[in-house]
Amino acid sequence: MPGVPRARRPLGGAPEQHIAEPGLAVLDITGRDEDTVRAPPGQAGRRRMDILAWNPLAAALLTNFSQLTDKQRNYARLVFSDSEMRRRYANWEKVAPDCVAFLRMEAARHPDDPRLTELVGELSIKDPHFRQWWAAHNVAAQTTGVKTLRHPLVGELTLDWETLAVAADPDQQLVVWTAAPGTPSHDSLAFLASWATTHPPTTTDNAPGTTTQAGAPSPRPQ
Repeated sequence: MPGVPRARRPLGGAPEQHIAEPGLAVLDITGRDEDTVRAPPGQAGRRRMDILAWNPLAAALLTNFSQLTDKQRNYARLVFSDSEMRRRYANWEKVAPDCVAFLRMEAARHPDDPRLTELVGELSIKDPHFRQWWAAHNVAAQTTGVKTLRHPLVGELTLDWETLAVAADPDQQLVVWTAAPGTPSHDSLAFLASWATTHPPTTTDNAPGTTTQAGAPSPRPQ
């Protein structure tokens, strides 16, 4: 996809926090142990759906990932455990079971992964929906789709997402969110991208469960 930054392997230490690509919301995800690899910039990873890196627009769109601990920075955990993330997804009832189906598939592939087992056990205890969907034994591996979000600043957005594999590391993926040109969602995403460049998140902004960031402007007129 033109304009998507090429993944690069960090030398070590903490994962990078930002991807220099203001026009796209991007997450970088991996399934490898943090001791084994610290991934490049992007939204979230494979196997356990850990979020390793993100660009400013991804943070503005979803949550301030820099304020979360490494353990909290997991896409499935956020979808089921963060009340604001639940409210933000207009189609949560579709997004959430898809997460479970992906984790079920990865658990079958990697039955001896202790951190994946821990994540599944935690979510099974905390959320009855997760328990129900896990018991259904559905498996899935989507690489494209559509998600609808209700954002406190720009309102409802319908976004296309695509997972891009990293050739050098099959356990690592970039998830890219875009909106069709000429649509209200495209205009809203552009507005949010512009806002994100002038309001970089801090560790006190957009705490889990909140709906606005510090210094946020009034919601964009619809």
